[in-house]
Amino acid sequence: MAARLVDTLRHRVGKDERAAKPHDWYTAAVLTVRDEIIDRWMESTRRTYAESGKRVYYLSLEFLIGRLLRDALNNLDLTGELARALAANGMDLSHLEELEPDAALGNGGLGRLAACFMESLASLDIPAYGYGIRYVNGMFRQRIDDGNQVELPETWLSHGNPWEFDRRESAYRVGFGGEVVAVNPAGGDTVVWTPAEQVEASAVDTPVVGWRGKRVNTLRLWTAHALDPIRLDAFNAGDHVGALEGEARAASLVRVLYPADSHKAGQELRLRQEYFFSAASIQDIVRRHMQYVGDIRTLPDKAAIQLNDTHPAVAVAELVRLLVDVHALGFDEALDITRRTVAYTNHTLLPEALESWPLPLFERLLPRHMQIIYAINARALREARAKGMDDAAISAISLIDEGGERRVRMANLAFAGAHSVNGVAALHTELMKQTVFRDLNALYPDKINNKTNGVTPRRWLMQCNPGLTGVIKDAIGPAFLDDVEKLEELNAMAGDAALGERVAEVKRANKVALSAQIADLVGVRVDPDALFDVQIKRIHEYKRQLLNLIETVALYDQIRSHPERDWVPRVKIFGGKAAASYHNAKLVIKLANDIARRVNSDPGVGELLKVVFVPNYNVTLAERIIPAADLSEQISTAGMEASGTGNMKFALNGALTIGTLDGANIEIMERVGEENIVIFGMTADEVAAKRAGGYDPRAVIEGSPELAQAVRSIASGVFSPDDKDRYKGLMGGLYDSDWFMVAADFDAYAAAQRDVDARWRDRAGWREAAIRNVANVGWFSSDRTIGEYARDIWGVL
Repeated sequence: MAARLVDTLRHRVGKDERAAKPHDWYTAAVLTVRDEIIDRWMESTRRTYAESGKRVYYLSLEFLIGRLLRDALNNLDLTGELARALAANGMDLSHLEELEPDAALGNGGLGRLAACFMESLASLDIPAYGYGIRYVNGMFRQRIDDGNQVELPETWLSHGNPWEFDRRESAYRVGFGGEVVAVNPAGGDTVVWTPAEQVEASAVDTPVVGWRGKRVNTLRLWTAHALDPIRLDAFNAGDHVGALEGEARAASLVRVLYPADSHKAGQELRLRQEYFFSAASIQDIVRRHMQYVGDIRTLPDKAAIQLNDTHPAVAVAELVRLLVDVHALGFDEALDITRRTVAYTNHTLLPEALESWPLPLFERLLPRHMQIIYAINARALREARAKGMDDAAISAISLIDEGGERRVRMANLAFAGAHSVNGVAALHTELMKQTVFRDLNALYPDKINNKTNGVTPRRWLMQCNPGLTGVIKDAIGPAFLDDVEKLEELNAMAGDAALGERVAEVKRANKVALSAQIADLVGVRVDPDALFDVQIKRIHEYKRQLLNLIETVALYDQIRSHPERDWVPRVKIFGGKAAASYHNAKLVIKLANDIARRVNSDPGVGELLKVVFVPNYNVTLAERIIPAADLSEQISTAGMEASGTGNMKFALNGALTIGTLDGANIEIMERVGEENIVIFGMTADEVAAKRAGGYDPRAVIEGSPELAQAVRSIASGVFSPDDKDRYKGLMGGLYDSDWFMVAADFDAYAAAQRDVDARWRDRAGWREAAIRNVANVGWFSSDRTIGEYARDIWGVL
């Protein structure tokens, strides 16, 4: 194979390969790997339609993919051979991989989870399609100017994407607005929706390679075009801009992920995006079913549609519409078929993330779907009344929120239109039953189930941490590569000094590499022998980066006040993006950079404390940071994080977790053992009780000397001498309400961090705990999660 790869690469680069540039070799490498994929892709597709089983369709507004060359090489087991082939021509594979931009189709855990699930579906040999939008710019590129986040377009497609394939034969019309008219053909009552505007959704496919190339599934992304890209009459009349208005409106649908919805235009665009990709996907699924099966009534037997959060919830109404308006089924039968086909994953309990839309906006854009939603709602409310439920419960169940501005509740629509509703961690699922879906759960008591999230070990161990993978392979053999839960065999040798030393050597090498990258990115030199304390995730108040920063200030004050103590050197590493319109989150980023500027320039603390905010956090940066982390910060307010997947990635790479009893932290603790994780703070029940019981954050702050000093110094402008009032409002929010319990959990968090110091000083004990984390988190594989979906929800295994 290696010799053939050398010949193929040279042929593609050209006769004078010595003059070829890295981009030439990168293109040649991609084309060579694509050839290996395409044959398997075509064979997988042939098998998909030759077999009589069910196919899975995964609808997600975002897929945070990262770099595809690395994934393909790893899963085809070609990394070593291609590296040797390139080396024979004087090229370094790792340098060529850097030429490929991240596929900027998502942001944070939701998008990365979808990518992990797609990879696991292929690895488990389950026929599946992923559906989303082909964003031209995707999530913004983050630049930090004077400590402030600046949002710039993410131009990941500026040089094209060699991994995608246009499928122009798969194109569908998607309508907006217009009117619905009742007609009476041949004695039957029918309605016809005539949209005022239509765009064309055109498919672009990307191969998703499973482990060892067992199956290649398809990620199908939609791009948008106007039916008439230019109005020649207007153009020739001199209206050169107006002539292109239709194409511009279509292009806006696929331009940016999560456009700001703080204004009406942004809200409308987001709803248009969600319907656009849901409608195109549902039409594609139905068309494929009719082409290969022919009987629309058998759709639940041949298709399983999984909604990834509430973004594609309108797919419920769209499928009912197609069944009623196009395939002439009665409403009751159409809703039954839809429910038996569709399943819904809920990823959050945050009210703002349980999407709802102003009813006038929804009805203006999707008038036929509004009729269908009213019909589904009428069915649900009649069932609730028949069960004897009271008015308060019926109001909570309703798909229409009647309080204040009337709004369409998309989570309720997804719940009412699905046969399965799952949470993504044990605690999250129980809280769903008790809080946001309490009354819907009472109405449909068998729907809610749990599927704890997982991550693919191919990317998040083998690929991003080859050094650790090699050490593990030497210790227990290669069987864990195919069954990651076999990592448990490491438990028998967790206390082995030689193994601990080898694991520590790999960790230090990863930290040296990250230290060099930090120096390049932000100009700060850090000590790889210090404890790398990492919090990288979306910036949000419930994730409590603010708690970490306030404790960092308190630690800084303590080091300066007591230099004689035996302090553990720390590097505090932050990374993450704040939503463009999220003022407080962006202020937290500014605070992190202000603290970093002050701490890193203070000779009084020297190497004992460094603070770094890494800009433009993405998948590639995560692959560098996670293997180098010693401590994983998972400190969300208890009861607010659905699951988390970063916590799983860090533990799999030998970092200890400091965290609350929230999301999957609870299950991680159960797997790794309480002695190998650092848990602090209130439980979800205690948080709820404190919120309900007259919590006085001002008294808490004044009663904690370290906390009070840190909060006062931030509020008074110590870290913002150019604007002493910059953080007065942010700190004032802690005194006034402290909804996210930063002050309430501060003392417990600070004590937990000093416990981390003590553990770090016991280097043998730390290494053993790190190995036990690696050994016991194989269960958090997306293979296990997808296996549970496949057996319990989709019925395909």
